[in-house]
Amino acid sequence: MDIFLVEDDFLILLDLKTILEEAGATVVTAASVREGLELSENSYDAAVLDIRLPDGEVFPVAERLSKSRIPIIFHSGNAESSTAKTLFPDAVALVKPAQEQVLIDAIKQNAIVPL
Repeated sequence: MDIFLVEDDFLILLDLKTILEEAGATVVTAASVREGLELSENSYDAAVLDIRLPDGEVFPVAERLSKSRIPIIFHSGNAESSTAKTLFPDAVALVKPAQEQVLIDAIKQNAIVPL
């Protein structure tokens, strides 16, 4: 399974990447909207996205992923924001920091290819 992880906090990014890799996923990471947009053209089985990044909100990246029918899991302190829910009603919203098993279960239930 290929997971796209967009997270600007380096320690959280490393922690999530390790968790997902130990669960059997290959993880591609980005730490900004700019990086996310560059990498969002690739194919992924699911995406885990922080909302607030140093160069803006992740919604342009989520829009691109959504158009490619890549399942989105917002993992953010702002995951339950009305903007995220309104723009992406099919996305899963997990308040950061989500428990490891909660995140893995959300990916398993929503990914194109099971984890």
